[in-house]
Amino acid sequence: MKYGVPAQKFIYSRGMAGKIPRLPIDFESLQSKARKVMKPEAYAYVAGGAGRGTTMVANQEAFETYQLKASMMKAVQEVDLRVNVLGAEFITPLLTAPIGALDLVHPQGDKAVARACNHLNIPMVFSCRASHSMEVCSEELGHTPRWFQLYWSKSDELVESFVSRAQRTGCSAIVVTLDTTSLGWRPRDLNQGYLPFLRGMGLAQYSSDPVFENILRQRMLKKNNDPKPSVTFKTLSNVFGLCRNYPGGLWNNLRSGRALAAVKTFIDIYMRPELRWTDVQRLRKMTTLPIVLKGIQTVDDANKAFDFGADGIVVSNHGGRQIDGGTGALKCLDVITQNIEGRGTVLFDSGIRGGADVIKALALGADAVLIGRPWVYGLALDGQRGVEAVLGYFLAELELQLSLMGVKSVQELDRSIFSDRVE
Repeated sequence: MKYGVPAQKFIYSRGMAGKIPRLPIDFESLQSKARKVMKPEAYAYVAGGAGRGTTMVANQEAFETYQLKASMMKAVQEVDLRVNVLGAEFITPLLTAPIGALDLVHPQGDKAVARACNHLNIPMVFSCRASHSMEVCSEELGHTPRWFQLYWSKSDELVESFVSRAQRTGCSAIVVTLDTTSLGWRPRDLNQGYLPFLRGMGLAQYSSDPVFENILRQRMLKKNNDPKPSVTFKTLSNVFGLCRNYPGGLWNNLRSGRALAAVKTFIDIYMRPELRWTDVQRLRKMTTLPIVLKGIQTVDDANKAFDFGADGIVVSNHGGRQIDGGTGALKCLDVITQNIEGRGTVLFDSGIRGGADVIKALALGADAVLIGRPWVYGLALDGQRGVEAVLGYFLAELELQLSLMGVKSVQELDRSIFSDRVE
């Protein structure tokens, strides 16, 4: 499949007829246009970071630190984008990162993303806090690879159920997110007092799970002594919205109180602060699938991940959403890959905004990268087509730039492509 020059020619030829791309090409314009169509609470949830947002800034600045060489008379016409990840060959080095509560962004949510990934043959990482279940999305994906992101619940039985379902739906890896044992301090969300899960969004993996449903039934049988919020018009409006969003139907959920009980149950059990390295060994007993640990930022943690049985890691700071004042994730990748001696698969996310960013991450030792916010803005603007457009832009820029640099294959990328002076 060709992306670079053909995509460029297509855009320019349409421009001769006065037709410009439906979605902006550059990230800043894409984000700005998406903000205009997104609800304030949706934009705050997607765009926001922890604290003052300094980790998000550091992620961007880290990419500017590494500068690419521009050697001439080396251009190539054919570029091989294939990579090998966990023993499987992917036709490009891109995966879609797991993003929760996509129904906040677009009605089709994860289903639209799955269709886009199927069309482009880009692996999708199912979110544990998805708007559509892994079973539904698997039907949309066809034969396209898929992984499952796991937030380790307080209920081990629920964890086992998620893992079992992931295996049955054809997932080829379990990605455990380590850095969100509680939500980071996110002022944009806090300023609006808004969390999508309290509105019944992003709960499809839970509402479709038999173990969660059993936990919910048991809790509904017990006397509820939870404090009740003051009843206002806004309270009633939010409860109605919650009952519409949660499976079972508006009136049935209102009469039974099931939707409200489900949200309370989810909030109580969906994160496990006491998660420890030994839990990786327990997960290994639950599944034969490769285990990938997401949120690694230090050499020590990278080594521990492999020591305790992980097959791969994702170097990530959650896009700056969890801890303020952190180091740019790309710098973490550089240090980690130079010190773990090829112990296993290394992936990267956090701050990638264009094809050149992908090149830098691969050159620093990542086997593949996960893309997040950019395609979410594409989803907000144009559903499935928007996701396809944004991912297509990444692939076009990636292929074209590698061609100009004289790089025949992404497998050739290493630190030699950087300028001698790296600050």
